[in-house]
Amino acid sequence: MKLKLVTLLLILFSPLFALADNETPLTDEEKYIEWAKGIWDSIDRQTGDIVLPDAGAKLHVPEDFYYLSPKDSERILVEVWGNPPGQDTLGMLFPAESTPFDQDSWAVTISYEEDGYVSDEDADKIDYSELLEEMQSSSSAQNEERVKQGYDPVVLVGWAAQPYYDKESHKLHWAKELKFGNQETNTLNYNIRVLGRKGVLVLNFIADMDQKELIETKLDTVLSLADFDQGSTYKDFDPQIDKVAAYGIGALVAGKVLAKTGFFAIGLIFIKKFGVFIVVGLGALFKGLFKRKDA
Repeated sequence: MKLKLVTLLLILFSPLFALADNETPLTDEEKYIEWAKGIWDSIDRQTGDIVLPDAGAKLHVPEDFYYLSPKDSERILVEVWGNPPGQDTLGMLFPAESTPFDQDSWAVTISYEEDGYVSDEDADKIDYSELLEEMQSSSSAQNEERVKQGYDPVVLVGWAAQPYYDKESHKLHWAKELKFGNQETNTLNYNIRVLGRKGVLVLNFIADMDQKELIETKLDTVLSLADFDQGSTYKDFDPQIDKVAAYGIGALVAGKVLAKTGFFAIGLIFIKKFGVFIVVGLGALFKGLFKRKDA
């Protein structure tokens, strides 16, 4: 089935790979590598301190990761991984040993929601089993609209890791197991939220369920690399002048409450299924060809 898909897409995209009459035609694998390498060579992979001015925060990206700008992230999410266009992120993080074209690749998307100061008073009172049931009901209702727009339905299978909130660092994390359409491997949606004075820094892992143990070995590193600037931290909140968000920790986990319907939103979900096409068995070759540039 995958080979038929590759053949069809090569026909559709053949103008992109037009060759002179006297040149030897490229194989399917060579055409894919040429397309992928063009994207890989054009993106800027960064390490060190990354300023996120729109969020009043910084990322401290170690050498075992690299950061992509919002523009480069859009290309990966849409052109390579098949997400809808118009993604609103502050960038992405990848492990240094991986490229977006590897079958076993994973990444972290970064965004910011400036809805105000999120109170954590309800953090110890939340029934996460009950919350999961509400989220599953809501996601089922939203799937009707997804299918109408031509996208696969998303089934919220359950918690892959139950929500945990650290009151000292004001960082929250949890994981959902999701099933996209008829894909054989379920998707791991690991979430991190860093609470700030005026909003929340959002970091979401994109990975497969069989990568859960690997992701959890990287969780502490990712938790520690994102912080708000002085004056924008959670402890800098001033009740006299600052806005308070209309939701708490529970609704933050659920994706926030839709006021008119009462439903919980499943939240923005990115997928990794290679939007243009993928030639099976090239992962090892990519690791040799697409080496990360020295910082």
